[in-house]
Amino acid sequence: MADGKHLTGKTALVTGSTSGIGLGIAKALAGAGANIVLNGFGDAGEIEAIRAALASENGVEARYFGADMTKPDEIAAMVGGVEKEFGAIDVLVNNAGVQHVAPIDEFPIDKWNLIIALNLSAAFHAIRVALPAMRKKGWGRIISTASAHALVASPYKVAYVAAKHGIAGITKTVALEVAQQGITVNAICPGYVWTPLVEKQIPDTAKARGISEEEVKKNVLLAAQPTKEFVTVEEVAGLALFLTTDAAKNITGALQSIDGGWTAE
Repeated sequence: MADGKHLTGKTALVTGSTSGIGLGIAKALAGAGANIVLNGFGDAGEIEAIRAALASENGVEARYFGADMTKPDEIAAMVGGVEKEFGAIDVLVNNAGVQHVAPIDEFPIDKWNLIIALNLSAAFHAIRVALPAMRKKGWGRIISTASAHALVASPYKVAYVAAKHGIAGITKTVALEVAQQGITVNAICPGYVWTPLVEKQIPDTAKARGISEEEVKKNVLLAAQPTKEFVTVEEVAGLALFLTTDAAKNITGALQSIDGGWTAE
């Protein structure tokens, strides 16, 4: 295991980090000494409070960029701004995501386009522009939040499942391209994590399946997880943190499951 501050002097950009899994990962990386760049939507006052707390509690620099991750030019501007201040993004965490649940023949085209843009294309655009500075330093960690849905499917989530399978493909491809350059590229594949994103999809899933919200939790979500427990944000953050350590330098191109046994079945 690494010592507590193995990321001191390094900088991490975590997209979609104003809440949920992204914020959990940002906190873990800051705790290991990394300067943190937050990104995501939300109330400006709340985001500033999060940024200030990350900096003061961990003795690191913390910044916020409100780049819209569906817009390649805003992604490039954010990465450029971070590199101008810190030199390089040492740890890039592609985490921004959104969900919509509906049968394919009722799936709104705008929702398909949004999910593909935010959950898949955003990672391509961020990696593409952040990689040169990592290469120059000869060190980097690229981690994408995928999902058990990068490995298996569920009905009514065509865009999300397609996007997460796409993240698996990006992860493997880029890992091969940079395999000898001191950069690792991995994806974390959580099962159901108790976050606002999961909580919000429960009513839609209930409607789509014609069952109660409690039945969705018990018989749809946790039915997939043999442990019958939601994965926690802290567990996902702990795995992301491990992937930044020297102990993990030969883990690359991997889809790391953390799903309570879901994909074992």
